Amino acid sequence: MSWLKKDPLQIIAFQGYGTNTHFYARGRALEDESIDLEEQHIWHLIVNTWKRFETDEIKNVGVNITLPNNTILKGVTDNKGYYKFEENLENLKTLTNDEGWLSFELSYVNNNLKRTIQNKNRFPGELLIPSTKAQFAVASDIDDTILHTGVVSTLKWKVIYNSIFKHAKNRIPLEGAADFYHKLHRGASGENANPIFYVSHSPWNLYRYLELFLRQNKFPKGPILLRSLSNFLKKKPQDEKPQKQKEILNLLKTYPELPFILIGDSGEHDPDIYMEIAEEYPDRILAIYLRSVQHEKKMLRVKGLVENYKTTMVLMVESSAQAIQHAKKHGFIA
Repeated sequence: MSWLKKDPLQIIAFQGYGTNTHFYARGRALEDESIDLEEQHIWHLIVNTWKRFETDEIKNVGVNITLPNNTILKGVTDNKGYYKFEENLENLKTLTNDEGWLSFELSYVNNNLKRTIQNKNRFPGELLIPSTKAQFAVASDIDDTILHTGVVSTLKWKVIYNSIFKHAKNRIPLEGAADFYHKLHRGASGENANPIFYVSHSPWNLYRYLELFLRQNKFPKGPILLRSLSNFLKKKPQDEKPQKQKEILNLLKTYPELPFILIGDSGEHDPDIYMEIAEEYPDRILAIYLRSVQHEKKMLRVKGLVENYKTTMVLMVESSAQAIQHAKKHGFIA
């Protein structure tokens, strides 16, 4: 009866962020569905997509994080298998590398699990603590900002098609985007190590897919901040802020000493979200870059918003070269 055999357990760590005194890490405990990230055959892509969304969560179990100095943090997964660690600690910067990444190890508290656990119950995780050399931070959308997705297509059919039938390695980044982001990461001095945060409305189920896309296309390494599938599917109350907006506001609160550059597209809600954030933090938003999309009605709406906006610089860009030119002129990059 091998078909009744349960899959082994794994822990997927989402790259987190923190400060010298604040540790903040998220991830998910799941059964290992054997998703092959390298497989590109059409049938395997469909099966992999099914596995990403039909997850078997490991609910309400203990999870430990072990830091490089052997400090152990204890947590518990929720009823969707997610864990969140938020701890006040000291001197975390002493545990980071030159770019500000702190590596740690996750494990199940497996007293009563009685299950096979992958990797000898040792799973890697990372957390970014921005370098003291950082001049600013960048919060960037993913969909149609650095990755062609078709978010403005009718009924979002292009998003569905691309996510199911295209391998992450075959997805096309917008021309010059990776170069622009590396220039922003290096900053005006060429050695600033400005942190890049990738913020998207996509569900956490696509985390490893998007991580592979960014790595494959040589974008600067940075935390990918998504949302739970239940939040993705349900209609939110009218007065509730979008998850992307909440994530960026949390970044601004976490790093009060850092100004931010916001990058998005003109197709959906980025202009409204970013301008509202700039109104709340007028001295912290250096610039807003909005990639133009091929949708006449949406473009006219955004142009109307941008035309008389004075709180911060808003640039609608047709290409990465245009954004690079503007960033050089204003001293953001070398």
